[in-house]
This record gives sequence, C-alpha cells and structure tokens, in this order.
Amino acid sequence: MALAAIRWMRSSYITQVPLSIPAETSALYRPNELQNSGLVSHDTMTGTFIHPLISFVDKTFVIAEFELRKLRHDFTELITRALQPALWLLIFGQVFARSGMMHTGNIPYLDFIAPGILAQSVLFAIFYGINVIWERDLGIVQKFLVSPTPRTALVLGKGLSAGIRTLSQAIVVYGLSLFLGVRLNWSPLALLNVFVVVVLAATLFSTFSLIIACIVKTRERFMGVGQVLTMPLFFASNAIYPTDIMPAWLKVISHLNPLTYVVDALRTSMLSGSPSTFGLGMDYAVIFLTTIVLVFIGARLYPQLGV
Repeated sequence: MALAAIRWMRSSYITQVPLSIPAETSALYRPNELQNSGLVSHDTMTGTFIHPLISFVDKTFVIAEFELRKLRHDFTELITRALQPALWLLIFGQVFARSGMMHTGNIPYLDFIAPGILAQSVLFAIFYGINVIWERDLGIVQKFLVSPTPRTALVLGKGLSAGIRTLSQAIVVYGLSLFLGVRLNWSPLALLNVFVVVVLAATLFSTFSLIIACIVKTRERFMGVGQVLTMPLFFASNAIYPTDIMPAWLKVISHLNPLTYVVDALRTSMLSGSPSTFGLGMDYAVIFLTTIVLVFIGARLYPQLGV
C-alpha cells in the first residue's frame, strides 16, 4: 500500500499539461513572433521555477520508494518494532494507571500515555541511520553520490521512507488503545493530523540519525551514540508525565526538545477533548522547521560517507 501511494504521488507531480494557444492568439502572432511575446516569456519564466521543484519531488519519491522496497524481503522489522509500544502500554501504562502516582488532570493516565508511546515509536527512527552505514560498506552510498540526484532529495527521501514505515506502529498503538478503552478521536481531520505528525516527526529523527551516521561512520559508535541520546530525549519530554511536575531546569530542556511538540500534537489529535499546551500551529512549526534544518545539514554531511 505504501509503495502504491508513493507511485501515485509521483505520477500526480509529473503529469504533463499541454500548452494550448487560443485561435485569436495564433492568428495575431506568427510562429517566429511567438518567441518574443509576453505570453511565452511568462510560461518560460514559470517553467524555470516549477520544473526543478517537480524534478526534486520526483527524485525524493524515487528514493523513498527504493527504501520501502526493502520491506518486501524482510517484514520482521515491522513486527519487532511493534512489540515495544505494546509492552509500554500493556505493562508500564496499566501499572502506573492503577498506582495513581501520576496526576494528569481530567485525562486518565492510560489516555495520557498512549500518544506518548506513539511518539516513542517515532523517536526510535533515530536508529534508522545504521542502514546508511550498511549502504556505505556495500558501496551503495558511492553510487548515490555519483548520480545526478540532489543530496537534499537523497536525505529527504530516506527520511520520508522511515516516516511511512512508522505508520505501522501507529496502527498498533491505535489498536491497543482501543482495546484498553482509551477515548480516541476518530474524526477524519484528527486522523489526518496524526498521520502527518507521525511521518514528519519520523522524518525528523531519522534525518538526525543520518547526521550522526555521517559523523561516526561505524555501526558500533552509532549504536552507542543512539542509545545515549534516545532515553534523555524521551524522558525530557511530556510523553509519560506532564511538564508541570518537572523541576525548573528539566522543564526548560523539555521546551527545547522537539519530541515535546510531537507529543503535544499527537495528544491533541488522538484524544477526545484534550487541549493543546503549545497550540497545533506552534507544534507544526517546530517539527517542520527542525526537519528542514536537519535535512540541509544531512545533505551537507552525506558526501562524507563516501570518503
């Protein structure tokens, strides 16, 4: 399904629209005079800006489709990645919900933690960069670097594929939340918001992992750095407890943590009657701008993998 969606989005961007000139215009201008007309110069100027954008989007989807094809040969990744949110919701979530230790206002603790566990699944896209190191060892990175594909399209395409993969974990979290009685918001707009936030946030963290891979260049160092970063990012957010109970210094760090805004956007969209702490506009702005910055940094560092 994911591959079909990618192909459809690519075809929608590369569809050519024939240029039709009205009969009145063709009667007034001879073929050798059309080149100097205002109409043609306007179309040429428009095409100059639009064609590179279409080409960039097309190449980004090509890279994303290439990465998603790997799932045809090994679906175990999707299964193993679905186990962790199940353990957190079924064990950690229910135990703390029964203990009454966490005060989450009018929202039951299981309802509160469900979007946080989905955000945790998104965060684990930070280990996606190890695939880039494997590609470096197999010589695939060198082939990408000699291709005419822009470096930003390479990085963004790989991040987008990680975002689409994470949607399987979103389905698992929704299924478990429904089983546990979490009051979910099933409106189409809310589901669309969750879809967009999951893909964008997974793109963000997978791009961050690609930057780490470009710097460390070895699997052992990468796994060490990834494990060091994952837990602080998770516990310095509002995923499993509200920021109101944090000490002042941790609250400052949580406001600088992009995962905090991912959780806020997911909690606002997933749950019925859950207000946003920062506002959806602020959440989207932080996620989107951080992703753009990381994509450009990753595109700058990506050629170092070929060295």
